[in-house]
Amino acid sequence: MRDKKLPHSLLDVLAKEKLLSPAQIKEIKLKAIQTGKDSETIIREENLLPEKKLLAAKAKFLGVPYADLEEIAFDPQSITFIPRSVAEYYSVVPFRYDPGKKKLAVAMANPLDLETIEFLEEKTGLTIEPYLADKKLIQDTIDEHYNQEITAEVTKALGETAQTYQKNVLDVNHLESVIHEAPIAKVVSTILQFAVKARASDIHIEPQEGDTRVRYRIDGILQEKLILPRRIHDAVVSRIKILSGMKIDEKRVPQDGRFTFRSDSQEIDVRVSTAPTIYGETVVMRLLKKTQKIPDLPELGLRGKTLRDLQEAVSRPHGMIVVCGPTGAGKTTTLYSVLSKINTTKVNVMTIEDPVEYHIQGVNQVQVNPQAGLTFASALRSFLRQDPDIIMVGEIRDKETAELAVEAALTGHLVFSTLHTNDAAGAAPRLIDMGVEPFLLVSALNAVVAQRIVRRIHNDCRESYRPPEKVIADMKKILGPLWPPKAGDQPELYRGKGCQGCNFTGYYGRIGIFETLSVTNTIMQLILKQAPAEEIKKAAVEEGMVTMMQDGYLKALEGTTTVEEVLRVAKY
Repeated sequence: MRDKKLPHSLLDVLAKEKLLSPAQIKEIKLKAIQTGKDSETIIREENLLPEKKLLAAKAKFLGVPYADLEEIAFDPQSITFIPRSVAEYYSVVPFRYDPGKKKLAVAMANPLDLETIEFLEEKTGLTIEPYLADKKLIQDTIDEHYNQEITAEVTKALGETAQTYQKNVLDVNHLESVIHEAPIAKVVSTILQFAVKARASDIHIEPQEGDTRVRYRIDGILQEKLILPRRIHDAVVSRIKILSGMKIDEKRVPQDGRFTFRSDSQEIDVRVSTAPTIYGETVVMRLLKKTQKIPDLPELGLRGKTLRDLQEAVSRPHGMIVVCGPTGAGKTTTLYSVLSKINTTKVNVMTIEDPVEYHIQGVNQVQVNPQAGLTFASALRSFLRQDPDIIMVGEIRDKETAELAVEAALTGHLVFSTLHTNDAAGAAPRLIDMGVEPFLLVSALNAVVAQRIVRRIHNDCRESYRPPEKVIADMKKILGPLWPPKAGDQPELYRGKGCQGCNFTGYYGRIGIFETLSVTNTIMQLILKQAPAEEIKKAAVEEGMVTMMQDGYLKALEGTTTVEEVLRVAKY
């Protein structure tokens, strides 16, 4: 007998969730009577709902959980229980294994197929937890994960470690020997190799209560790619610590280290940071390609007046140029791009960085070392005795560094640095808050650049669509006189449908959105009277500054990125 708590039909769920209007539901019922087709088929044929929403509603109707195979994390152990031939024949894919409860989560096109569930339970010796999933995505997931290198390699390594690590907690005396064993080394190596292939900038290895998750930051967004058994967490972390030159027996305090590895023809510098959490040590690895080409300014996304104003500021023989934005906004890359263009044999270029991310031929690059007393301020003070023409300070963090940078700019040097502010207009008030005198700042500051990074739409699956009126109205309001005539009143915007090439995200690669504030006479007067950032920004816009939001919206109209991406990074 059907559970009274469950809805009586799929249409009941759609009505309750307000996914379809009463008129649409009435029309579907009428068509069902006329054609003999079920409501689910009619909804698909009429394209009334996105497939994910329809399946999520169907799962509620059936009383089973829904698995979005594009979003969930995949446990490489799970595929060891069901062979590929069985998965393909029954259109099922295992994606999570719970060793404590002896449960296997399986995505199924028909989660009410009791015969298939019973067969899988007999074959695996586990309790099957059925999930409803898209049939096409089930096949795509089978193709991806049964063939995927990271899954195959890690699964093989896990099989080799099964006898070695039966407990979640390893004996410290035993740990020293096992971290050098091939299986653990292979797991770490595979995680690193896959990160390079996936274009990841960071790897996060995070212990949870029952397992360890591995996440990759790809195009600025963290994606959960792998789940490891909790029993090997300590061995994996210790292996990484040994590679990084850290103490493996110290787990109570954060540690930092680095190592280098080679992937194909690329040499990758890995910065490693560990931190103690309630479930164990978490590891974050930042990947930096030593052989990576430094992009030029147009490749980064600078163009038009924003690019011209920056180039004009850089062409001056002395002064200070500050690049602003949050952590991970690409500030240092922009400075590298500028330095690579102005670096010649006729000038002495010196940088102080934390860390040195790119190596530029002919530039004297110094990395901070607080333990040895080498800070931004101490290095900058010594630079002034090294006869430099151009100085780059990785970040202005305190009053001393700020004052020294301004002093260097006032004494005939071209100084570049970064600052953490939301926009270009906030840089001057921030420096004044640090203790820089306004009359010195206006004499030193040439320009301020603010930036964010947005994801590019994947060209292979890009499609156009008509945005809602509310979106168009907002874009017109923000762009004002910059609204392009060719866009008209009903412009088309673009998005990525999602495909195998972009891992079904719709995005591939990144590009910057920028604003350049030139320090004109008007801006100087506002800085001298210590005007708030809002007033400085208003004056800059009146003088023709293109804001980050405007630059982002123009790139969205061109089909480079989406409105959602611009709002995600630039709305403040």
